[in-house]
Amino acid sequence: MQQEPVTRTTLADHRLPSGTAFDHVEVRRITLAPSVQPGAHTHSGPVFGVIESGSAHVQLAGEPERVLRAGDTFYEPGDSTILRFDATDEGVTFLGWFPLPAGAAPEIAMGHADTDDPTATA
Repeated sequence: MQQEPVTRTTLADHRLPSGTAFDHVEVRRITLAPSVQPGAHTHSGPVFGVIESGSAHVQLAGEPERVLRAGDTFYEPGDSTILRFDATDEGVTFLGWFPLPAGAAPEIAMGHADTDDPTATA
C-alpha cells in the first residue's frame, strides 16, 4: 500500500468572538519545570497551543480537568480564567500562539477573571 505524500488532519477548530481582529501573532516556546503550579490566571486575548514534550494538568473555568501530553492541542479563551496549567512531575514544554491587535503584547494576569466565579472548581 502506497502512502499519500501529504496528509492533513484537523486537530482543533475554535470559534472566536464575532468581530475579532488581529494584526500579528506571537509564538512562544514555554517550559515549566517539573511540578510547577503557576495558579489561576487570565490572558488578554486567546492562546492556542500544542504540547511539545512532557505533560500538564489543565482546567479552564467551567470545564473538567484534563491531562495534556506531547502532541495535544489546547485553546485558552481571552479574559477567561485558566484554573490550572500545572506541570506534571516530568515538566512540560509547549508552543503558544498569541494573536494580537496592532501595538499589543501578550499579557497575563494572575488570579480569576472578573467575569468568572472565583469559587468554581468544575
